[in-house]
Amino acid sequence: MTLLILVVQAIAMVALTPVLIGAMRQVRSRLEGRVGAGVLQPWRDVRKLLRKETLRAEGTGGILAAAPLVLMASSVLLCVLVPLVSTRTLPLVPDDLFVVVSVLLIGTVALALLGLGAGTAFGGMGSSRHMTIAALVEPTVLVAVYALSIPVGTSALSSIVQARVKDPAGLISPVSLLAIVALVLVVLAETGRLPVDNPSTHLELTMIHEAMTLESSGRDLGWLELGSWLRLTALLGLVVNLAVPWGVAIHLNAGSVLLGLVAIVLKVVAAGLLVAAGEVFTAKLRLFRVPELLAGSFVLAFLAVTASYLVA
Repeated sequence: MTLLILVVQAIAMVALTPVLIGAMRQVRSRLEGRVGAGVLQPWRDVRKLLRKETLRAEGTGGILAAAPLVLMASSVLLCVLVPLVSTRTLPLVPDDLFVVVSVLLIGTVALALLGLGAGTAFGGMGSSRHMTIAALVEPTVLVAVYALSIPVGTSALSSIVQARVKDPAGLISPVSLLAIVALVLVVLAETGRLPVDNPSTHLELTMIHEAMTLESSGRDLGWLELGSWLRLTALLGLVVNLAVPWGVAIHLNAGSVLLGLVAIVLKVVAAGLLVAAGEVFTAKLRLFRVPELLAGSFVLAFLAVTASYLVA
């Protein structure tokens, strides 16, 4: 039963992700005075790319073929490990904080190697920037979620979410607010959103994520796009379930699971639309100012840990 729920969760997130990206793009278009391509356009784009032949430059290694699949696989596994629909976990792969961050890092490294494997100047530049940001993001994720795990006594994400469902008063505590704000900032950085990166940019000198995928085409590009979008969906789902955990299925019955599925879809879409609306009114930071923003998020996470021990 647990395995079936997790499979349904993964399939639901894969189906939701292109729609989420389309809705975010549509909100940006409307707020900027444009018509937009429609909510289902990302679905059509991915379907078209997956049908196309992959072209790779001569002299490139196998990393260009392996990296898109590794990114996609790690993103799907991330959707399985993060408690999105229910708090049930795989028996052999725990949803421990350190395991989830390690899976997230696998996709990050795959993207960086993809940019380096192409052997182009822009790809190497994007990989360098990408790993610089990752080095600042991963510790903040660990510290922020660790602050929320201290009252629970475990670093398992499902147990943390379950404890927050049973203790609504803890959702508005200083520890919770500091940790959630820190997580929101690092999710924006990890997924290449404004103010850290502009997902719609076409200027090579300002690219981070897009610079690493310039040499990819066809099926490879389709897997890269879908895998990157899935990371956004999974991380947004983690943040909203930590901030507003109501609706997550704790008991194994059809009604609870269906409610959890509807709840996570609504919460993730609402969070995505808020991110998209905020991006319209946000300017991209200069690259040398990004470490200052991420250092600030780490300070918030550290203060959350400190406050959790003081409260305890």
